[in-house]
Amino acid sequence: MDTFRSSLAWNLFRLHHCDQEVKFPKIPISPFEVAQHKVKPFLLHTVLRLLGNTGVESGGQQSKAASLLKKQTIKPRKTPIKPKEEQSGRYTRRRYGFDISNTFWCCMSGTQGAGYHWVQPGIWAVPGTAHSARADQKAGLEVLIPGQEQCRGWAGAVVGSAASPGMCGRLSPGRADRAVRGRRLPAGRGSAGADRAPSVLVVRPREERGPYQCPYPCPWGLRTRRCEDVWECSHAVDASCDGVLWYKVQPGAAAKQKSAWKIPLALFTITPGSPARSPHSRRLGAGEDLFVQAEGLAPAPSIRAPVADIRPGWRDRPRLGGASGSAAVNSAGTASGWEMDINKEAEGRQTERRSGSCLRLPAPACPCPALSCPVRPSGCPTAWASSSNRRRAESEDRTAGTGCRSSIRRWVCSAPAPSVRAAAAVSRRARDCVGAGREGSAFGLATLSGEGKAHKKLQQNQNPFKEKCAIRRLRAKPGSTCCGRGRPRGPGLQVAAAGPLGTRRPWGTPGSRSSSCPSRRTRRRSRCRRGTRRGAANGSSASGRYRAPPRPFASRPRRRCRRPSLAGPCPEAAPHLAPWLPGSDTRRAAVVGRGKALRLESSATFHSLVIRDGGMLVFADRPHGPPITLRARYILIHDGGELHIGSERCPYASRATISLYGRAAEGVAVEGFGQKFVGVGRGGVLELHGRRPRSWTLLDKTLHPGGLRHGPYSSERRWGSRGLNLRVLDSGTARLLAAGRFDTHLRPGEGGRLRAFLARQPPGSVVAAAVGDSAARSLTPETRLLLRDRLGSRFIAHLGYRQPWALVGILGGDQLSVAEDKREYHGNGTTGLAIAQRDFLTYDGIRFTVTAFSGWIKGVPHNGFKVEVSKGIVLHLVDEVTSWLPGDRIVIASTDYSMHQAEEFNLLPCPECKSNQVKIDGSPLYLHIGEVIDGVDMRAEVGLLTRNILIQGEMEDSCYGQNQCKFFSFDTFGGHIKILRNFSSVHMSGVELKNMGQQILGSYPVHFHLAEDVDERGGYKRPAYLDNLAIHHCFSRCVAIHGTHGLLVKDTIGYDTLGHCFFLEDGTEQRNTFYHNLGLLTRPGTILPSDRSEGMCLAIRSHVHGNYVPVPSTDCMAVSTFWIANPNNNLIENAAAGAQDVGIWYIFHRVPTGQSEGQYPEGQTEHTPLGLFYNNRVHSNFKAGLFIGKGVKTTRANAEDPREYLTVDNARFRPHQDADPEKPRVPAVIDGLIAFKNNDHGAWARGGDIIFRNSGFSDNGIGLTLASDGTFPTDEGSSLEVTHSIFVGESSNFGSQGGQNSYWGKGANGEYRTLPRNKTFPIRGFQIYDGPVRMARCTFKKFTPTVDRHSSAIGFFMKNSWQISPQNNVSQILMERSVGLKVFFGRPGQWFGNNDNDGDKMSIFHDLDGSVTGYPDTFVGRADNYLLRHPGCLPVPRWNGMMCTGKFAQLYIQARRPENLTLSIARAASHSHPVRLQGVTRGAPYQQYQPVVMLEQAYVIQWDGRAPEDVILYPINFNRGDWLHVALCYPRAAVFQVVADIYLRRTGTVHSVQHYLAAPSRTIALNRTHERLFYFDRASGYLFVHLQAHEAREGHSYCSQRGCERIKIMAHMHPGDSWSCDPNPFPERPVAAQHPRPQRPSRLCRTCGAPQVAITSTPSVEYIRIQIQSLGREGIQSQLTSAFIKINGTMFLFNSSGIFFLVLDACSGAVVSRWHFDTVASENAAHAITDYVQTSIKERSLVLVCSRNIADMVGSSEMSVFTRLGSAKPIIFHKGGSFAMLGYKGQAKPSWIKVLNHAGYQKAASLQHYVPLKLKEYQCPANADKSLRFAFSQTHSEHIPAKAVAPWG
Repeated sequence: MDTFRSSLAWNLFRLHHCDQEVKFPKIPISPFEVAQHKVKPFLLHTVLRLLGNTGVESGGQQSKAASLLKKQTIKPRKTPIKPKEEQSGRYTRRRYGFDISNTFWCCMSGTQGAGYHWVQPGIWAVPGTAHSARADQKAGLEVLIPGQEQCRGWAGAVVGSAASPGMCGRLSPGRADRAVRGRRLPAGRGSAGADRAPSVLVVRPREERGPYQCPYPCPWGLRTRRCEDVWECSHAVDASCDGVLWYKVQPGAAAKQKSAWKIPLALFTITPGSPARSPHSRRLGAGEDLFVQAEGLAPAPSIRAPVADIRPGWRDRPRLGGASGSAAVNSAGTASGWEMDINKEAEGRQTERRSGSCLRLPAPACPCPALSCPVRPSGCPTAWASSSNRRRAESEDRTAGTGCRSSIRRWVCSAPAPSVRAAAAVSRRARDCVGAGREGSAFGLATLSGEGKAHKKLQQNQNPFKEKCAIRRLRAKPGSTCCGRGRPRGPGLQVAAAGPLGTRRPWGTPGSRSSSCPSRRTRRRSRCRRGTRRGAANGSSASGRYRAPPRPFASRPRRRCRRPSLAGPCPEAAPHLAPWLPGSDTRRAAVVGRGKALRLESSATFHSLVIRDGGMLVFADRPHGPPITLRARYILIHDGGELHIGSERCPYASRATISLYGRAAEGVAVEGFGQKFVGVGRGGVLELHGRRPRSWTLLDKTLHPGGLRHGPYSSERRWGSRGLNLRVLDSGTARLLAAGRFDTHLRPGEGGRLRAFLARQPPGSVVAAAVGDSAARSLTPETRLLLRDRLGSRFIAHLGYRQPWALVGILGGDQLSVAEDKREYHGNGTTGLAIAQRDFLTYDGIRFTVTAFSGWIKGVPHNGFKVEVSKGIVLHLVDEVTSWLPGDRIVIASTDYSMHQAEEFNLLPCPECKSNQVKIDGSPLYLHIGEVIDGVDMRAEVGLLTRNILIQGEMEDSCYGQNQCKFFSFDTFGGHIKILRNFSSVHMSGVELKNMGQQILGSYPVHFHLAEDVDERGGYKRPAYLDNLAIHHCFSRCVAIHGTHGLLVKDTIGYDTLGHCFFLEDGTEQRNTFYHNLGLLTRPGTILPSDRSEGMCLAIRSHVHGNYVPVPSTDCMAVSTFWIANPNNNLIENAAAGAQDVGIWYIFHRVPTGQSEGQYPEGQTEHTPLGLFYNNRVHSNFKAGLFIGKGVKTTRANAEDPREYLTVDNARFRPHQDADPEKPRVPAVIDGLIAFKNNDHGAWARGGDIIFRNSGFSDNGIGLTLASDGTFPTDEGSSLEVTHSIFVGESSNFGSQGGQNSYWGKGANGEYRTLPRNKTFPIRGFQIYDGPVRMARCTFKKFTPTVDRHSSAIGFFMKNSWQISPQNNVSQILMERSVGLKVFFGRPGQWFGNNDNDGDKMSIFHDLDGSVTGYPDTFVGRADNYLLRHPGCLPVPRWNGMMCTGKFAQLYIQARRPENLTLSIARAASHSHPVRLQGVTRGAPYQQYQPVVMLEQAYVIQWDGRAPEDVILYPINFNRGDWLHVALCYPRAAVFQVVADIYLRRTGTVHSVQHYLAAPSRTIALNRTHERLFYFDRASGYLFVHLQAHEAREGHSYCSQRGCERIKIMAHMHPGDSWSCDPNPFPERPVAAQHPRPQRPSRLCRTCGAPQVAITSTPSVEYIRIQIQSLGREGIQSQLTSAFIKINGTMFLFNSSGIFFLVLDACSGAVVSRWHFDTVASENAAHAITDYVQTSIKERSLVLVCSRNIADMVGSSEMSVFTRLGSAKPIIFHKGGSFAMLGYKGQAKPSWIKVLNHAGYQKAASLQHYVPLKLKEYQCPANADKSLRFAFSQTHSEHIPAKAVAPWG
């Protein structure tokens, strides 16, 4: 997308979500400027909404924006979604979906004013004054159908005959009757025609235009003027027919009021009576009011009725399969059921959003049975068609086999029809009849013409829809369209029918966005071969013929005919295709050309396949036949050749494979393509469209290793386990509680120890027992009896010597709950295994199996235990995945530091699974998070790797030849797809690519090579795209975009690939969009230096100069999942889930590289504004999740710079408007980044004006580092900012060992976890490098130092030699109690070195409001920096810092001749503590130093050698009037020339030059500030200068707008002069600064911290933070007194023993109930709990349960009532134990339900979870409050020993 006004660009993506509440920004915009940019369709809709909400009232401006919207191409969908009904009181609410033909709609429904309102096609709903933006987010179109008993207050808008004026009474719930609130009707007043399908009533035009006309809707949200234009009716029916009537009406006086134009649109319905009684049988005069004739019903005053494009009698269609034949044609003549958003699937179904969904237009029912007479087109004003034509039409109907030959006629007018819309409407009615019968033929009108503007354009041989080809005629055959240069026809002129329901429409049927015009050759051939016989379609023969009437425009020269274009939905059904069964011949070079059109119907093998010269190859689609495999060394498509597998509207349903074979050394490379490829050259067409399942989603419930929360368990022993071996497990979690071995064979006392062991275990635990060797000799009868009674054993009483025995049972259970087995021991050393096995169920609903075994094998005893999930593991996913099939293969991304923890699984059949669940084959090895943890969304991505179209390379078993076998053990010579410029059409969707790519430059799985513009700018009406691809196990990248612009890459997975995955190559690539793609396991490759690992970098030196040895850390090691070489590209909702180095890297080419050299001036990409970056995820990357900065070397290796070409180099990102550094800056906005578990950095950004917001950083080595554009003076005064973000140090995602995770150690809470970088690495949340940087409204959690490492919320770049700006500032920061170290300046030692670099010493930031330090307006610096330190500073030893007040700035010092001196600077008041600075540019022509200084102070500067000859002093960050006194040490014989000027950095010029004069004394020089004076004291050797800023500075600029003020000191010194100076030439001491007063806020900062509770990938879903802490006996003994429940920042304390319930509304988050049950004093607590849960807790409730010291409860052996709250089985409480539950009462069972039930000796139950509100599965009412409200009811306060306390801070 082209960038336009920055303030608008920041907000567009915030607005495009239908289900998100929007606060529209009040910004000045020009709609015309916006409309001139090519933006994506859903953004266009947002722009238009934005116009109305920012006060743009001009109709001209809105019309221009609207006209651009109407031009957008919309992809038609095949089937509508079915209506969803739900009962609400006495009404049945039915939700319908419909899409718009020429308009994009987001969800517009909901209550407003006095009733409901709806939207419909072609109409722009106008938000009125009473209409809020929140109404736009309601979930779908709502239709209220009154019940049978009453209809009070409804159906006032329903108009019928005198006998049946209303709609109440006998409405069928299966119909889509629409009612709006209007005039009340008497109860029980029914409609005689209520069972008929009502139509939509329309308003009158402003003037008379004819008998069948209806008005054009008001233009596009216009609020200030009336409708002037008129549309013709889209449906014309004779008044005498018993059909649907269309009349014009006047909505009444209210419509004439100005306020009426601000009211949302609504639909009227009309059910006409019989013709004899119909009050509408006559033609109405202009302006007559139809309502008055309808029994005096007054119109609804708040309604304007629009043009009706919706037909009555809605009918459901199947979700899968081809497009239905009953798809309607709307008033624009286009097929209904359009898909309006690129996000939606096109395989026949629509996934609803969680909150709201976009609307769809269902197909109408066939109206044929309701018609009793022929339909007379209104376009025949003079006479009907001749009888001969009538007979021809009747004959065609019979031939077509329609289902209503007796009730419908098709008539061909002998005179031009009055309008395109009216003619299309007639055809539509006939087409519906065809669709209702058996397989009928398609048909079309002979002529289309019109009146008004459209008619004039037709007469002028112009297309009224502004297409490139003129309207000619629509013939009665598939695909017959007007034509011009092969371009697709506009959607408004295609009229045709299709087959019956559930069948695919024949390929070539018009009405598709993908339809294109037949060539000249096709038209000539069809006319010559078929003569004048027109009308047969779909391969059917027509027994009659008819000629088309004359065209209503001037004749044109006849064009040549050619084969019809394959533009319809299903390509294999085209009749002109010849079947092809070529067989297998590896020597055959097949060529499809010279107009051949072939259908491949069987597998084939060739040496090569070339499709050219108009040749066409289409794969046959045989879902029940064998799959088709095409093998070849290469496939080349060019010069008009076409390869089709499926189409957009008709995805390929079978399985097809293209297999590319051959070894690297075999065959000859094809010029421009290479070997083993599918190539598309000039004029080529590649259309591959497979089934489009959901590409990837997120895990919605954490997947633990082995599928169990505490992991699987396995133990096997041989010798050394004599006796009884026992394992005790928690039956609710499968957790191992205890283990023991009891040698009851040799030791008599072991029986007693065994009895004591079992006595300590909680009842209900699972006990597994197995004999090792022998256990019988000392097993006493008492012990045997205990095992029989407590475990239910049947065999233990007679257990013999060395007898194998195994048991699995319940402690305290009976024999029915036991699985037990034994074997007889015969003395031969082999008995087999006694195996006991039983299944159990966890509280979460996971079924697990416990196995115990015992036996002898070949004289060796064996015994062991195993705990594992039974019969497959079920995954809970965020989205519906019914398109994932058994046998498909998926990958689950790592959620830890190592990308190698990604795991693959096959899917198993799972009939019991819900729509968002699948069952996997196998057991996971690692932890995969499926929840929001500590406020950051860490849910693992789950991607589908299987597609039904597969393109693969055939590989050798191992590496061979010259295929980089030094680095790879496997064959890397795969296949590849290459697309060159000037192709005709390339679209790929639903395709799997495996074993593709080669370790050769230019041979990638999918490669757009110098294709230039591939969207509308390049002349492509259907822009090229890659959609729903699965690219995995490939050998060179995923998608390479080289010299190509405007490409859409969507829903594509790149998994386990070598080198950069999604790759922009030369730096010229712009306007490409990466939308919702997933890349993971990106490994190093060899092609470019940036692809290489450390070993590859050192080994590959063929392109360096001389003997240069690369430095891997700086020259290479940059392999990235997304390598973005130009910032003007869009990244939206992508996931980079594991790369060897970086997830997303914005790299900058100073000049274009490769074959794009010279295409833009030097430095352009560094100044190009950033495209959209919204809601992306980066995790499990080694170097960084997101990296913005650096470039590539753009010169070849030479002696001056021996590094290889394209080696990683330095660059700075400085975005400016139009990439012009002379124009204003354009901030780069990183909106919605989620970065977690990245070893080094979550994100690193260097540059100017980069803003991070709404981002989450967790478990990174360093969360975020913001580095400035560069050191002054190259920096232009830019700034960096992070706002509204969350930082977490060590989250509750503990990770898993293995998968190349190197470090496993104790975390801050004492539990073991994976760690980044090293066990001692100092973790930091926000790292300050140089600056200026700003941080506001951010939250920090869990930064706690340990004995091994310093973890701090705010830290500084280590070993920093660069400057630090005192403009760095923080405000409104929330440090949670879990933050143990807020700030840390480092200490000498590991990682920090000597901590003595210039930047280390100058580290500083400004706490504006005291939210970090507690002292507002405080500067925080390092404790030993005496340039800042004064007596008023407060030291903070733990930080190694101090807090000071004062005014601080920077002094920039340049020194020349010599350049290698160390500078010593001291504040005169602290001259005994000088700070020594080494400088930052060693080896440069000058040295620079940038100390931070306190203003209005005196400073002394000395050197470690003779002073430099040239010294320049810049006062930077000085405001006007700020000053310093500076004394510089020189030899006493030095002579000075001192000049003041203003330096312009950009041009390198100076102005305002003034010479300083020598003053007679130091006092005069320093005090006469209005004069330019200096004083040199030869006695002391000090030169005194008063340094003051005279110009104003703005913003974050270092200098003033006029330039940088400076003083240049040029000293002439003799070589032998000495330079010794006294330490302090200033005798007087300055006044000490005041001690900062403790000004801690008296109350907590309510606006501090991130406003979001959680940062997630679904920002429209609101979350609440739940914490439950219970207490058991052990906790109370540890002096803990209170259990609590905490909701966000509000805590409820529980001090009494018992069980506590806190109930929240799941839709609003409001606390609705809380109750305490005393389990100690109450005798019937169990009964009371049961009664409370069943009767007092309402549906749709979140139920939080907490306990404190549970006592025994009467009747509580099993509390089955908890199953109503989501527990999979009854709860058995443990005496003195603890219980915590996060439950839900309702019809659904959310995946976040958690149950913890701990015994008294265990750690107290504690859980934390982020719970989503108002999910779709909750079935919340439409008016549910989305805000989080905690209404603490006091109704039962006397029963609640709890109180709410202030939140922790």
